[in-house]
Amino acid sequence: MTASRALQLGKAECERACVGIGSNLGDRLAAIERAVSAMASLPSTRLLACSSIHETDPMGPILQGAFLNSAVVLETSLAPLDLLDSLLSIERSMGRDRAAAVRWGPRVIDLDLLLFGSRVETGPRLTLPHPRLHERSFVLEPLAEIAPNAVVPGIGRRILDLRDALRGTVVR
Repeated sequence: MTASRALQLGKAECERACVGIGSNLGDRLAAIERAVSAMASLPSTRLLACSSIHETDPMGPILQGAFLNSAVVLETSLAPLDLLDSLLSIERSMGRDRAAAVRWGPRVIDLDLLLFGSRVETGPRLTLPHPRLHERSFVLEPLAEIAPNAVVPGIGRRILDLRDALRGTVVR
């Protein structure tokens, strides 16, 4: 079975979800560690894997410092929007205000729901899989460590293959 398969744990059906993590303000490593700990403590959720830390250049038009990036695999019985709300709550608790933030600007923490099982959906608050996942080495590098054989729904390619296709992008 694949990493995106549904599992039966007790009475609740669980899905595997992949979350990208980034930080480029303040103590970046401490912010990532705090976010991982918070995700591991979410109800009906278990942390299955956490990648190493990667330092990457920022994307977009805003001049800013380098990011630290990581990724986790969670097993959860939360619905996708409930997990998203939990991730946004973690961001807020760490001082991020998405409403006041500049798009692609610096942030103390960024938690992106990348994959949720084999779901493909587009809605006003959430698109699965993340629409730019396959274009971003800062997401694919850490994700390839912990879910290399996960197939991105709608694209039909493994994380490892997508990462290898972008290997020309600099990741320190």
